[in-house]
Amino acid sequence: MTTPPTGQLKSHSHGQTLVLTFSNPEFRNALSPQMYAAAVEALNVAADSAAIRSVVFTGEGAHFCAGGNLNRLLDNRAQAPEVQAASIEQLNDWIDTLRSFPKPIVAAVEGAAAGAGFSIALACDLMVAAENAVFAMSYSKVGLSPDGGGSWHLLQALPRQMAAELMFGAEKCTAQRLHGLGVVNRLSPPGQALADALAWCEQLNAIAPNALESIKELMNAAPGQGLLAHMDCEKTHFVNNLHHTNGAEGISAFLEKRAPRYIQK
Repeated sequence: MTTPPTGQLKSHSHGQTLVLTFSNPEFRNALSPQMYAAAVEALNVAADSAAIRSVVFTGEGAHFCAGGNLNRLLDNRAQAPEVQAASIEQLNDWIDTLRSFPKPIVAAVEGAAAGAGFSIALACDLMVAAENAVFAMSYSKVGLSPDGGGSWHLLQALPRQMAAELMFGAEKCTAQRLHGLGVVNRLSPPGQALADALAWCEQLNAIAPNALESIKELMNAAPGQGLLAHMDCEKTHFVNNLHHTNGAEGISAFLEKRAPRYIQK
């Protein structure tokens, strides 16, 4: 059996926003371990870059991402189970990097976000989707179960019954429906999701980076903490941010009725 194309992850900067593009359009931007590794590397570099304050993930052409390449999965069936397990560990590393990344990450979705493509969109902090975009946890349709944290994120975002509907039947779900459920933040005219995501990022880039990092850490910690423990965590972040240079700048700018000038660190 021939090895399926692996695609690539393209990157470019748009002001202070890093744009990472799934590029495998012949296969609706299907993923590969090479793309997992490239995404982790790009995010690790961006995390330490003062020039980057936000990230957008998007897909080349008509679709966001169709998930895993089924031909590659068939190839992996001919090998030891450890081969596929190692591939999923790479995907898990990517999802963990997305969640722990200290800056906002926006998914700009056109066309289909299916399988692991849907899981990746869910792992981003924010989601902008074209009005005609469709989402599918398509695993059960081919006798498989979710990966990439898809089942975890859906259960965090939706009632159990709704999450079960999406995963059991692997049916397509419209962007409008997910917007109504609060999973998609903003709807865009077809072809405009990336432009709208970049415009949103320009607004986020003007916010104090340390405050956004604290908010993301608090959001990640909340599901596993009781209220008292979480409020103690909030206290630590609040005090640290008050005594940060950006705390003084933000308060002074507000009182002086001017735009703040925040630093990266």
